[in-house]
Amino acid sequence: MENGEPVEDSLYFYAPNKVASVIFAVLIAISMLLHGYQCYRYKCWKVTGLLPWSALIYLAGFILREIGAFNYSNLDIYIASIVLLYAAPPIYELVNYFILSRILYYIPYHSPLHPGRVLTTFGALSAVIEALNGHGASRVANSSLSESAQETGRSLLKAALCLQLGVLGAFVFLAVYFHLKCRRHSLLPSNLNNVLVTLYISSALIGTRTIYRTVEYFSIADLHPEAGLEVKDISPIVRYEWFFWVFEAVLMTCNTFLLNWRHPMRFLPRNNKIYLGKDGVTEIEGTGYEDRRRWWVTFLDPFDIYGMCKGRNLHRGFWEQDGVGSVEQGGANRQMEGITEMKKGNETGAA
Repeated sequence: MENGEPVEDSLYFYAPNKVASVIFAVLIAISMLLHGYQCYRYKCWKVTGLLPWSALIYLAGFILREIGAFNYSNLDIYIASIVLLYAAPPIYELVNYFILSRILYYIPYHSPLHPGRVLTTFGALSAVIEALNGHGASRVANSSLSESAQETGRSLLKAALCLQLGVLGAFVFLAVYFHLKCRRHSLLPSNLNNVLVTLYISSALIGTRTIYRTVEYFSIADLHPEAGLEVKDISPIVRYEWFFWVFEAVLMTCNTFLLNWRHPMRFLPRNNKIYLGKDGVTEIEGTGYEDRRRWWVTFLDPFDIYGMCKGRNLHRGFWEQDGVGSVEQGGANRQMEGITEMKKGNETGAA
C-alpha cells in the first residue's frame, strides 16, 4: 500500500506495482491486434495504419515498466519506459488528424482549408512534439547527466507538453467549426456525425492525459533534492502511483479501445476522391483537390491567405460540376457505403 514516502533506490519515487503493468500490457496488446485486423479489413492503412504502431509503443512502455517494477533502480529501463510512454499519445493524436483530413475530403465544400493541409501542418507539428518529447524525457530521466543538460531536457519537455495542448486545442476548434458549418447547412449524415463524436471523445481523453502530464511535470521540474527538499514539498501526483494508472494508463487504454469500437473507417469511404453530394445522399467520385503551390508554401500558409489577398482561388470547387447527384466528367455515383456500414455495425452491436 502506498504511503507517499520515497522508496530507497527507486527512480520512480515509489515501488511500481507489479500487477497493473501486466494487465495494461495485455489490454494494449489486444487492442493492437484488433487495430491491425481492422486496418486490413477496411483497407485503411494510409489513414489509421499508425494505430497498431502507437499501441505497440505503449505495449513496449508497459513491458519495460513491469521489468522496472522488479528492478526500480535500473536507469536504462527507467529512461526507456518513460520515453515510450511519453511518445505514444502524440501518435494517437496524429491518427485523429488523418481522420479529420479524410472527413474534410468527404464534405469538401464545407472544409475551411485544403484537407491535405491538415496532415502537412498538424503532422509536422506532431513530429516536432515527438522529437521534443523523446529528447526531453531521455535527458530528464537520466540523472547521470549534468545539471545544465537536465535543465535543457526540462525545457524541451515543458515545450512539448504545452505545444501538444495548443495543437490539440486548434484541432478541436477546426473540427467543431466544420461540424457546426455542416449542421447549419443541414448536411450532417449519421455516418459523419458518428466519426466526429469519436474524434471529440478521443481528443478529450488525450487532452485530459496531457493536462495530467503537464501538471505533473511542472510540479516537479524546479525541485532540486540537494537544496534540502522535504517529502511534503513534492506533489502527490509524483508521490502516489495511482495518478499514473488513472490519468495515463486508464485514459489511453480507453482511447485505443474507443478507436477499436468506433473505428472511423467503418463510416468513411476508402478513396479520398469520393465525396458526399450536396443532396446529402449520393456519394460521388470526383477529381479531388489540386493545389499547385510548393509544399513548403502550403505548410506555412495552409489557408492560402496570400492567394485570397491576391484574388486567387486555388480551391475552386470541383464539386460544383457534379450536378448534385451526377458527375459530368470521369466520376461515378454510388450510394452511401458509410451509412450501410454504420447500420451493419449497429445491428451487430444490438445482436
